Amino acid sequence: MESRERWVDYAKAIGILLVVYGHVARGLFNAGIDMPLETYHLVESIIYTFHMPLFFFLSGLFFYASFLKYGARKFIFRKIDVVVYPYLLWSIFQGLVEAYLSSYTNYIITYSEVFSLLWFPRAHFWFLYALFSVFVFASLIFTFTAKKYVLPVFLASIALYMFSRMLPSWVLFDFISDNFVFFMLGIVFSLYAWAERMSSKPLLCAIFVAFVVGQAVFHGYFGLNFEYRGFGSLFLASISILTVVSLSMLFDPKRARLLAFVGSSSMGIYLMHVLAGSGIRVVLKSFLGVESYIVHLILGCGVGIFAPIIALLIIQRFKIPYILSAPIYAWGQALYDKMFAGRPRSSS
Repeated sequence: MESRERWVDYAKAIGILLVVYGHVARGLFNAGIDMPLETYHLVESIIYTFHMPLFFFLSGLFFYASFLKYGARKFIFRKIDVVVYPYLLWSIFQGLVEAYLSSYTNYIITYSEVFSLLWFPRAHFWFLYALFSVFVFASLIFTFTAKKYVLPVFLASIALYMFSRMLPSWVLFDFISDNFVFFMLGIVFSLYAWAERMSSKPLLCAIFVAFVVGQAVFHGYFGLNFEYRGFGSLFLASISILTVVSLSMLFDPKRARLLAFVGSSSMGIYLMHVLAGSGIRVVLKSFLGVESYIVHLILGCGVGIFAPIIALLIIQRFKIPYILSAPIYAWGQALYDKMFAGRPRSSS
């Protein structure tokens, strides 16, 4: 793997570790586990200011090249294979498990809520719903917009983010207005080769100082939290993303192999970590009587990361299909050829 691709895996690893921690800690809070609440709320807000924007940024890095390679139609259908399919499969699977075991979980989930996934995404699966929406939105824009207009589109995405709260709220619109700007930041970052300027220790130090000061001013001086939307949250998310990017570029590949593996497994971890992390919490609290916040946090994060990795290794070892993706586009193309063409379609 080339270094320019390896750093993306490092960044994904940092992002997924923050995701798992955030969901485990929030699960403990909702379960009534005694914890230092002021610290919990501050750490949660710091993480939530940028960890999901980071993933939209990383998704934007490779969008334009893929869009040019496949075209809008094929690009979107390929995303159905790897985004929509796991969204549907895992939303239903986890939802059914939660509904069946609702007496042990933090919330009572009804089966009608589980099957409302087409218009109301549940739990952490909102990200896949939002990501596909952003992919479709970006594909529509760049079908009619030349590469030279990338910067104007980026500026428009900033305006959309800044002023979206003045417009009527709608789930799909909110997902796009809140996240498209970070997706566009990834596109701009890749097209203008900003990565070549980021692998510098002095630059990392400067960006990290900006990150620390920005978080301190945002949370301390202004008393805001991650739910705020405006210039402050946009700046904070952006500088935090750049901090992760710069840090990722400076990792030693020989010493960061595990981190790279975690990053390359981030999709599987994202899909499975809530079941794994909440499962160990239920066992510890309901069956073993463990109330220690530290024990719950360590074991919850550990199981949330490594149980999905073990599952992925098993899936890979035994070549179990259709767990993380399915060739829906190829199936549809073959069905079309059979029904209308009567012969295989070329791969072009």
